[in-house]
Amino acid sequence: MKKHYALGLQQIQQELNTLQNPGFYWITSQRQEDARTLLRQVVSQQKAATLISADEKPQALLTPDPIGGPARMPLFSLPANKRSLKQLESDFSRVLNSRSGLVIFYSNAALWGKLSPDELTFWLKRMRRLLSKKQITLLMITSGTSIIHLRNHLQGYFRQLDGLAHLEFQQDSWHYRINWWYAADKLLADRAIRLSYVDNQFIAVNQAEQNIPLSRNDENQFLAQEGVLEGAPPLSAQWQLFSDNESVFSRAQQANAATVIFTLVHNQDINSLATMVHSLRRSRGSALKIVVREISTTLRYSDERLLLACGLNAIVPTAASLSRFLTTLEGVQGQQFSRHVPANLNTLMQALQPLQQKGYLPLDAFCAAVQQLMTNTLLPENDKGLMVALRAVPQLKPEQILTLCKPRRFGDLVTLVNDRIYLFLSSCRFNDLDIALKSIFSLPHDELFSNRIVWFEDNQIVSEADKIRQLTPVAQRDRQATPLAAAPVSTQTAAPERGAQTPQPITLNLDGVSHQ
Repeated sequence: MKKHYALGLQQIQQELNTLQNPGFYWITSQRQEDARTLLRQVVSQQKAATLISADEKPQALLTPDPIGGPARMPLFSLPANKRSLKQLESDFSRVLNSRSGLVIFYSNAALWGKLSPDELTFWLKRMRRLLSKKQITLLMITSGTSIIHLRNHLQGYFRQLDGLAHLEFQQDSWHYRINWWYAADKLLADRAIRLSYVDNQFIAVNQAEQNIPLSRNDENQFLAQEGVLEGAPPLSAQWQLFSDNESVFSRAQQANAATVIFTLVHNQDINSLATMVHSLRRSRGSALKIVVREISTTLRYSDERLLLACGLNAIVPTAASLSRFLTTLEGVQGQQFSRHVPANLNTLMQALQPLQQKGYLPLDAFCAAVQQLMTNTLLPENDKGLMVALRAVPQLKPEQILTLCKPRRFGDLVTLVNDRIYLFLSSCRFNDLDIALKSIFSLPHDELFSNRIVWFEDNQIVSEADKIRQLTPVAQRDRQATPLAAAPVSTQTAAPERGAQTPQPITLNLDGVSHQ
């Protein structure tokens, strides 16, 4: 019988839960904790396995202990550099064989950024030949905030990889997306499975729990706040207009497949609007069409992402004419909302609107808030906001300009560093910078500042925050802890000692030197 290994995911199709031998599979995840949980679940299903880590000690990846798995497991540490990756094929050839069991290689996405596209192609082809020659199955598990670049590149290696999948956190469940998976002489592609986390393992959610489309007997009805028609009367007998969003929401709670239209005038209304959209989508099902028309320019893209994540079908921007608005409504007719909407709205809001502070902060608190936002893996890479350094004109002191600085949105922060004003504008895109500065300063910003420097990439912003924190004398004195900078403390019970049937580490370096 042909040899194979179990991936360990529970209640999913057998072909998607099988790793053939020889085989070459790659699973990615943005969150490190999800990748580590998956790794321990895979290990728990093996009789023999070998673990390699290029980012941290392999023993740490097995903490807490897997539920089952081999009694002893070879553990290898690999330096996280380009040279080690290039030499990995020869290390495999020297150290591993078919008796090594399933080989698991855990790494951070940043490591693969050290290889050029051509180098990665060459690496994959060589590794594929070695695995076939030595009858080894290799499972790559990679995590990190820059995973999207690696995933996009890996999708072109169908001939080298037997399987490619991605595990994505969605607040109250996980989306397991399979690009392709070859096992048990079957090839399956473009599959999506929703997973939950029960008893320390990922398990497929019963499809019966998914939203069931409701009756469409009111699918031609339009329930709208009267402002969406710009003062025009109802367009037909199917239109019902209400004086405010709350009245629209109250009526929509009895709707099944109608089109529900809210207005958005002020930025401070976003959270209440998100609450209504989330409640309707969770309670009334996937056939309801929910639309928001922006009456004045208030939305940043993070606000748009929040509303869409709560269950919105479409957002009509301020610049859209009435005819364009009606065209958008035509476009959503007959739609079935297919995205997953997490049950916990507060968790969703905290993830997509993570900074609940605004205005002036001391330098340490400012840098801590910025770095906290940069590490949020639920926000898009290199699109979390802008950091702006502004130098005052000679006639004004920075302290005077601070009195003119009035950030109105949560996530817009300001601090003073020597002779410069530093702003962090959460969820602000570069082409919206002048609009944001005009809103923040009570006088024309071009008359207040002689020059400005803008950082927009995550690594640039983190680097600049570190720099101003370290080089500024204020940052060296009396570093007081702030609630924002403090990490949440969780109480954990000590892990039980490994029993006879749990993995015992045999720590080795790939250069052949053994150590404990």
